[in-house]
Amino acid sequence: MTEKRIILEMGTGNDLYGQDYTKAARRAVQDALHHSSITLFSKLGIDHAEMRVQVTIGVQEPSQVDCDLVAADLPRGRAEVRAVKGGLDVEDTEAGTRHIVATAAIEAFLPDLSGQYKLS
Repeated sequence: MTEKRIILEMGTGNDLYGQDYTKAARRAVQDALHHSSITLFSKLGIDHAEMRVQVTIGVQEPSQVDCDLVAADLPRGRAEVRAVKGGLDVEDTEAGTRHIVATAAIEAFLPDLSGQYKLS
C-alpha cells in the first residue's frame, strides 16, 4: 500500500559541554516533538501503530549518533532514524572543545486513505 506524509516537524538541539552527538540529536527530536499535537488519530479512529516515523538527524559526525537510542525517544509509530552530515560544530579553541548543534526532521507517514473519508 502506498503512503502519504502527514506530518513534517523540524527541531534543533545542542550539547554545549559534553561534545555528545547523540545527546544533541535527542534534544533536537524533543524540540520537534514539542511543536506537534496530532488529533488526527483519535478523530479518524486510526491506530498509532499504522504510522511510520522517519527521523533524519543532521550532525557533523553522523557515525557518533546512536540512532537506536534516538528512536527509543519517539512516543508513537514505527521509528526509523538515520544520521547524515549536517548540523554544526562550534569550536572553542581556547578550551580545546566543541559545542555540538544537531538538527532533526521528523516525518510521519500513514497508508494512503484517499477516498475513504468525506468532508461534510
